[in-house]
Amino acid sequence: MAEVKILIKGYLSSDSPDGGICPTITLIKDNGKNIIVDPGVVIEQNKIIESLKSEGLQTSNIDYIFITHSHLDHYRNIGMFPQAKSLEFWGIWDKNKEENWNENFSNDIKIIKTPGHNYDSLTFLVKTNMGIIAICGDVFWKENFPEIDKYATNKEKLEESRKKVLSMANFIIPGHGNIYKINN
Repeated sequence: MAEVKILIKGYLSSDSPDGGICPTITLIKDNGKNIIVDPGVVIEQNKIIESLKSEGLQTSNIDYIFITHSHLDHYRNIGMFPQAKSLEFWGIWDKNKEENWNENFSNDIKIIKTPGHNYDSLTFLVKTNMGIIAICGDVFWKENFPEIDKYATNKEKLEESRKKVLSMANFIIPGHGNIYKINN
């Protein structure tokens, strides 16, 4: 089974003393592959490097970058990983070549489209020893966050996506907060 570890817990400007914002940056280890989800906008990239080092990794050890959606706060630091392939809504990019991705990325990772916050939102469902963890970007901003997403491009689709994620996962890693258990 895959392993999931939060490298940097995301936050919103309301949670930050300096008014900044950063998504939750997550590491997935899956069948010998190292994957970073949403490398974010941390000002000090060294924080990502140090978090990887604590996992025995360097930026050159990352095989894939997964992007949950195309808002800059979720992907700005993608260039830290020049050897990694990038997976986003439109495909898997290997340098300047693009190929399609499969919903079943691996035996332990499933990719689903979860539009609403943005048209190109993806959720990564990762099978772990804890159960299924949904890494969903801003489908859910953080636990107990207000239901209304004022930035949603389509509120109806967002509600459908939220229901879909809740029906498929045991835990959520939201866009800007810590992992939490779904109480079904």
